[in-house]
Amino acid sequence: MKTFYNLILVLILVIFASCRDLTNLNVDPNTISQITVDPNFMMTSAISQVVKPYQDDNYNGDCAGVMSYLQKSGWGSGLTYFNWSDNRSWAGNYGMLRDIYLLRDRAKATNADFHLGVALILKSFEFGYITSAWGDAPYSEAGEGAANTKPKFDSQEDIFKGIIADLKSANTLLSKSASSYSNINPLADPIYAGNPAKWQKLANSLMLRFYMRLSVKSPAFAKAGIEEIMSNPATYPIFTSNADDALMAYPGLSSGDSWGTAIAWDGTVAQGNYTRLQLCASFRDVLVGKNDPRLPVWFKPVTVQIVVTDQFAAQGGDVTIGNKRYITRAQVASKGYVIYDPATWVASTPSATTLKTLIDTAQYVGIPLAIGKTEPFTYNLNPSPLQGGANQHVSALTDMFSLKSHALLKAKVMGYAEVCFILAEAAQRGYSAGGTQQTWYQNGIQASLTYWGVGGSYSSYITKAGVAYNGTLSQLIEQKYIAGYLNAQETWFDWRRTGLPVITIGNAGYRNSLPLRFKYDMTELNVNGDNAAVAVAKLVPTPNTAQLGNDDSWSKMWLLQ
Repeated sequence: MKTFYNLILVLILVIFASCRDLTNLNVDPNTISQITVDPNFMMTSAISQVVKPYQDDNYNGDCAGVMSYLQKSGWGSGLTYFNWSDNRSWAGNYGMLRDIYLLRDRAKATNADFHLGVALILKSFEFGYITSAWGDAPYSEAGEGAANTKPKFDSQEDIFKGIIADLKSANTLLSKSASSYSNINPLADPIYAGNPAKWQKLANSLMLRFYMRLSVKSPAFAKAGIEEIMSNPATYPIFTSNADDALMAYPGLSSGDSWGTAIAWDGTVAQGNYTRLQLCASFRDVLVGKNDPRLPVWFKPVTVQIVVTDQFAAQGGDVTIGNKRYITRAQVASKGYVIYDPATWVASTPSATTLKTLIDTAQYVGIPLAIGKTEPFTYNLNPSPLQGGANQHVSALTDMFSLKSHALLKAKVMGYAEVCFILAEAAQRGYSAGGTQQTWYQNGIQASLTYWGVGGSYSSYITKAGVAYNGTLSQLIEQKYIAGYLNAQETWFDWRRTGLPVITIGNAGYRNSLPLRFKYDMTELNVNGDNAAVAVAKLVPTPNTAQLGNDDSWSKMWLLQ
């Protein structure tokens, strides 16, 4: 009976307790709800998650090799031989968009126009990359989560128009005086420290980038868009100096927030990314040919230079003294060595059927793109070949790239130099660009030299043969290409559109031309197959497309058709 009465008492207490409001009891005091979170708590993460992976891919991803900036001495088939046969996941990109959408929604809910403008810029930037790299993609129905796990693929044309519409909205949202905004925390913004005017300039500068990307496919649309911006500077302010560059510094507190080749986190210096990434021959040729002052900022001379001479023939030849390795002419002839020449190296590159070996006797040496029989880590008679290791006869990165952070090494969304080159091309195409082609071309060169700390060499550099203005598109794009070092994906998009600069590739490439796009994510093909199939069917094969169906890295998306 006593147990029975105790049970009755417990039941009565439970009934009374159930009448209480349990809402507060169901809220975890140690977490921030997505429903109530302050947009400032989300903005830092949204920005960094977009910008850092973009910079990492720009610097040491496959495009850095395809665009002949860098080569890897090991484990870099996509970068060195552009083996892009595998599907590339965009899960990370769409993962970033979830945070961006949450920032956007919270900004709307709290009437935070500054945060909403930033969210629209980040959304536009990310979708601009996705559609430029893959082609058609989920856009209008993306980000709906469980409500729509099979979003349709929007056309590239519609995505670009949506991007530009969002950037125009961001321009309006960010056009008010700074005092008109509330709840801006400068510490939450790792790019502009909460400056709406700077973000507004970025929105319009990105519009210039995307309009120019459409200039061949939709020339009238691109021309009208660029001229609208340039004829209304008060309404559409753009970058006007390097001080406007959209940059994010690396704190260097961990491997996740340090520059990608920092040796502090590699575990082994001998085979880390800093050692593995080395100069590419084609980029070397461009820089050396113009005695470019940025070359020693980015790359070191070889540790030991090869010299062909009979001076030490009596000692048997192939003698290393100090920082020189001397090889006799007889040895060159007997071993079938061929000295590197930019104009003829492809024809003389080792292949599966020849025993000839390419050597480079210059002070700065780069590994040729898709060189042939020779493995990258054995190039130029490396006496200590190590896959992924250093090579005393090939130029390495300068010391600043080994650091966790550096004043010159920041994740870049966009810079003033790129804006100048875009407007120079716009003028070259006959657009009203707010200045002449020559002015914008020279401004772009000066901006790049100044950024890299060699601005004092501008007056002499701008008069050099091949640099002095001649009005050609090839010269303009070449200088944009040089300035685009560390932003390889953007120069890849330019190359696809213009065919410039001309990239020389060896005999060991996965195909005999450079790739044009990323293959669709395999998960998307499996889960959202019907919608993906529509996008794949719209791709156009090229002579270099393998028998893998339309979804190939050498097929043409709408933008390139």
